[in-house]
Amino acid sequence: MIRNPNLKLSAKKSEEQKMPAKNKSNEIAITRIYDAPLSTVWEAYTDPAQAAKWWGPRGFTLTTHSKDLRVGGTWDYTMHGPDGKDYPNLTKYHEIVLHSRLVYDHGATKATPPMFRVTVQFTDVKGKTKMDMTMTLPTPEAAENTRNFVKKAGGNATWDRLAEFLEMDASNKEIFVINRSFAAPIETVFEMWSNPKHFMQWLAPTGFTGRFIKADIREGGGTFWCMTDGKQTTMYGRAKYLEIKRPHRIVYTQQFCDENEKVSRHPHAPTWPETMLTAVTFAEEGPDQTRVTVNWEAFGNATAEEIEVFVKAKAGMTQGWTGSFDKLDEYLVSSGASSK
Repeated sequence: MIRNPNLKLSAKKSEEQKMPAKNKSNEIAITRIYDAPLSTVWEAYTDPAQAAKWWGPRGFTLTTHSKDLRVGGTWDYTMHGPDGKDYPNLTKYHEIVLHSRLVYDHGATKATPPMFRVTVQFTDVKGKTKMDMTMTLPTPEAAENTRNFVKKAGGNATWDRLAEFLEMDASNKEIFVINRSFAAPIETVFEMWSNPKHFMQWLAPTGFTGRFIKADIREGGGTFWCMTDGKQTTMYGRAKYLEIKRPHRIVYTQQFCDENEKVSRHPHAPTWPETMLTAVTFAEEGPDQTRVTVNWEAFGNATAEEIEVFVKAKAGMTQGWTGSFDKLDEYLVSSGASSK
């Protein structure tokens, strides 16, 4: 087991770990903050033409057959998977409060009952929009099964795709967004991103290991790193830190390099943008729960071809970041910093 001297658990935390685990809930909760006005988010969520541009996991498309947004009305649509498989859905609305609240059944078809009930609350937060979603299932076991299914299918990316759609609608800019909630205090999770002793323990994608050749994580500082799969692929890269606001935000640029820190291109994608901008935000969801949001975009004078490569790679980026986040989850547990 890994033990990290830089991570200090409070006495309260230690006592909490000794307590029996809480009963599992039959609800799944999702919270997002979108950088768009409440009315804009509401329209993106309820207008089928807009929903078709972001609804569902990455790689999925959507066809709406009919939509009647009223209490007792239904939304009849089919999701098309990247493998060509169709997934018919029939949503029934139970409550609609304009620009505020939706309650509906999800996962039904014309021949089968719904899987769960969804309650979505939209709240204005200083010009941004907070979305609180609760999915209610018959039993805790059903909730756990659904949670695992959604994770495996990449369904959580739906809400990241909404953020990307809203950004494109507002600024005509392509971005990549991914979220993950970690069972650890915000200071601990921030430390995992800002302390080189921890950062490279989990950052490399699944199948890769990494090391810092140089590491100076501070505003104006930078890092130079190496990642390898131990076989055919070894990559070098560097980052420059533009903003660090503990414990809520880290912004840095990153570039691929050769072993002498000379800027180069992605070893397997020569038209990948030369410079990427990464913005990481940390938000408390509770005393021992932290949501991490990563925004990724091409930085500088990226060409149209490079932007196209970036957009087409979003499914792969999701897989890569998910692998790193899985490793961070494991690292938090092994270090004794997670409340899991």
